[in-house]
Amino acid sequence: MSPVGSVYSSLVPQAMARADALREKQAASAALATLPDGMRAAAPGANGFSEMLNGLVSTVDAKQTQANELTQKVLLGETDQLHQSVIAMQEASVAFSLMVEVRNKLVESYQELMRMQV
Repeated sequence: MSPVGSVYSSLVPQAMARADALREKQAASAALATLPDGMRAAAPGANGFSEMLNGLVSTVDAKQTQANELTQKVLLGETDQLHQSVIAMQEASVAFSLMVEVRNKLVESYQELMRMQV
């Protein structure tokens, strides 16, 4: 499997699952809003989107840490699997690039919203 495929197969399903969970939280929150004040339970956490982004950042960080550990083992002569080290470095690089592009799109979307006239 190519490094791009492995990053895609590990990051995108996680992001989709987190997005689905966020949608379910929002639907539950909307349902709670329709209840009378006396019947409302404690509202679910409002930081679902930030949790999703933190999860993606931690995944990228874990990939970079793993790549650094494998590289260090190869440099110290503890293992001779250079190819695994190179693959891990490429996966970490692609994951980081993907994260930066997602951030750029989020910033661009925010800026577009701020330019809209009300």
